[in-house]
Amino acid sequence: MEDSNKNILITGCSTGIGRCVARGLRKRGWRVFATARKKTDVDRLIDEGFESYQLDLASSTSIESAVKWVLELSGGRLDALFNNGAYGQPGAMEDISRQALREQFETNVFGTHELTSMVLPIMRKQGYGRIIQNSSILGFVAMPFRGAYVATKFAINGMTEAMRVEMHGSGIQFILIEPGPIKTEFRNNAREAFFRFIKVDQSAYKEKYQGWIKQATKEETTKVPFTLPPEAVLEKVIKALESKTPKTRYGVTTPTHIFWILRCIIPRRWLDKILLKAS
Repeated sequence: MEDSNKNILITGCSTGIGRCVARGLRKRGWRVFATARKKTDVDRLIDEGFESYQLDLASSTSIESAVKWVLELSGGRLDALFNNGAYGQPGAMEDISRQALREQFETNVFGTHELTSMVLPIMRKQGYGRIIQNSSILGFVAMPFRGAYVATKFAINGMTEAMRVEMHGSGIQFILIEPGPIKTEFRNNAREAFFRFIKVDQSAYKEKYQGWIKQATKEETTKVPFTLPPEAVLEKVIKALESKTPKTRYGVTTPTHIFWILRCIIPRRWLDKILLKAS
């Protein structure tokens, strides 16, 4: 049901899933506090009519400032948080430097955890609240050359499972959204991260990287099988927020459902072979 009295803070609203969810929830009567890392994106959100603020998950100061801004506007109340902000760092794990891995965790895990921990006292005082974590199919299966991102999503899944149990009886619910391929700018941003940190010419995977780079420049390779628009995630977020008794996790896209079943019923080495082909 629509509820014009409820508000939500969303991270990563510059494009894709975050922006789609912000728009969709606003249409349903939610008061949306839409945040983004870059000021230019915040300005665009404001032009679109959103209450928007700059929030960089890699910065504690930025997180604190954003939470203060939300609470000032909302009168100290926050009904829900959608932790969507994240990026992917491609590359074989042996090619991922400590710095690259640290930056991946700073945004995808540490910043998300810090923001969540900051809003929990408000929700605990209220006696209710919903924390929606935008995880991934890669939060429960691991594909090659995505290890850094996989590690952060496994971490998010683990923390969410633990906090859900810890918060039992508090009125605060933790819910995972686990998308497979979604049509967003995610892959383009991942390519930028790849070229920033991966030294292709020095890697044992040089030939694989070169093949990937060549394919990634072709328009047809952007049409990944089973890819859905971000509205598919919005549909699950609405259920997670507005259902009286929401599920603890919502899968999005056919691959997510298939791999969830496969990981439960077939030997891990068989699953590894399937994941290698799928990648």
